[in-house]
Amino acid sequence: MGKITDVTLDKLRQFDTPTICNIIELFDVRPRNSGYMDSRIKACFPDLPPMVGFAATATFRTDAPPISGEAYESLPAQVERFSELSGPAVVVFQDLDVPTAAATFGEVMCTAYQVFGAVGLITSGAGRDLDQVRDIDFPAFTDGTICAHGYCHIPQIHTQVQVGGIAISPDDLLHGDCNGVTIIPKEIAVDIADVGDEFVSAEEVTLGALRDNPTVEKFAAARSEANEMVARLRERVR
Repeated sequence: MGKITDVTLDKLRQFDTPTICNIIELFDVRPRNSGYMDSRIKACFPDLPPMVGFAATATFRTDAPPISGEAYESLPAQVERFSELSGPAVVVFQDLDVPTAAATFGEVMCTAYQVFGAVGLITSGAGRDLDQVRDIDFPAFTDGTICAHGYCHIPQIHTQVQVGGIAISPDDLLHGDCNGVTIIPKEIAVDIADVGDEFVSAEEVTLGALRDNPTVEKFAAARSEANEMVARLRERVR
């Protein structure tokens, strides 16, 4: 496994999440219907560029009063553990309340996370203060919105969580944009970054044929050429 550097992360940010998912399929490291979050998890700010970072996982609940303490008292302990990750944090919350009782995050939490190096947040619950969070360009992914924070407390930090139908472990590499969120297997992250441009070039062969006086014959020939390019790429990476 190659070392995932800032250069690798910057390169991965150049591709949208569906392209990342398509490239992962080339490596045949997991079933094609696994490793990505389902439609419950949606981008709050679809216009923001792709988010890439390492999962800082936690559980969350708001429906029952905490045994002691106030809202946000766990934030310092949570951001302190960002240093254990392989790179920039993506905060990932599993909301333990069913149904979700109040918002997981708002302006204060997201500002704190961003100041301490986080590049985004995902929750299986709800968010609030969306205008303010958008103003700081902080990507957030939720299952909805709720206006109040209830009795917010964080029972566990850096534990495996279930969000959007998949298990997320601490330090998993995540990629998300307006299309959703996927885990990037870390053992192939460097290779994905290296071959991404070639994969996009193969897709452009087909798209180019469709844009330039298309005919069925030109389309079929372009599809054949693109499939051959992808097949060669698949053979090279396996």
